[in-house]
Amino acid sequence: MAIRAAGDRETLTVSRHEGRWAVEHLGVFTDHSAEKEEAKAAANKRARVLQDQGRACQVRVTGEHGFFADI
Repeated sequence: MAIRAAGDRETLTVSRHEGRWAVEHLGVFTDHSAEKEEAKAAANKRARVLQDQGRACQVRVTGEHGFFADI
């Protein structure tokens, strides 16, 4: 089984769009939600459909921040 290059994959990106979280794929924003987790679930569902069609894909999430603790 050959490993595909990153450029051969379809990319679904979860990011902020018009004040809400959304899934962007091929320049089209869909699945708008107030909750990031809902948008991530929608992106993963769309990725599963693409994979079932034999298309390699990846889900990216932008706008996430790390966790910090004052010690």
